[in-house]
Amino acid sequence: MTAILVYIIAGLGAGIGTGLAGLSAAAIISPMLIAFLDFSAYEAVGIALASDVLASAVSAYTYAKNKNIDIKNGSVMMCAVLLFTVIGSFVASLMPDFAMGSFSIIMCFVLGLKFILRPVMTTKEARENRSARQKFKEAVISGSVIGSICGFIGAGGGMMMLLILTSVIGYELKTAVGTSVFIMTFSAFTGAASHFLMGGIPNLTALAVCILATLVGARFSALFANGANSKTLNRVTGIVLAILGAAMIFVKFIL
Repeated sequence: MTAILVYIIAGLGAGIGTGLAGLSAAAIISPMLIAFLDFSAYEAVGIALASDVLASAVSAYTYAKNKNIDIKNGSVMMCAVLLFTVIGSFVASLMPDFAMGSFSIIMCFVLGLKFILRPVMTTKEARENRSARQKFKEAVISGSVIGSICGFIGAGGGMMMLLILTSVIGYELKTAVGTSVFIMTFSAFTGAASHFLMGGIPNLTALAVCILATLVGARFSALFANGANSKTLNRVTGIVLAILGAAMIFVKFIL
């Protein structure tokens, strides 16, 4: 019963993060399964990536309806992401659980603080002066980095994707989120398939409950996000991630 409750909380939290700020399910599901239920990091990542697929798809649809998505440059980035997701997944299969699990948990907390202390307030106009060639180059390089992270820690592009899209490429927050979940739909599917092929089928109960809970959380949070201002999105996302990260750091390293 305790395990089911953790699956539901992790899935809902992940879905909210996906729909609200384009974060991968791995930002929450992976560290929670690792910290509270002693899942292996590799299995937790596979479950998180699988949970990302439908949640990201329904979120991308919602952002597209509100014209907060860049499909043209996002598609270029996605090609690089897919290639390096497989490479990252292979490298992850060779890494010790502690290295992967610790990184996921710490990044959850650090990213939360980042959104609280340094919110993303970029506007759409700030990106308009960049040439098509520059945008293409940024998309390829960023996609390669994001894909490696996706396969390695199951980020589906999530935690680091939002930072790269806003801080490096210069998207305003809602377009960054919409583009992020669009890419994550495909990168998460590729990453999940790679994990399952290389590491076997995960706990099916955990997989089913996490997928369903993540989908529900993503649907409602995406609707909310498209009607909220950037300051609110940054603050809510930062607080949630910081609290979850702190709790998981306490369980993992102190208890």
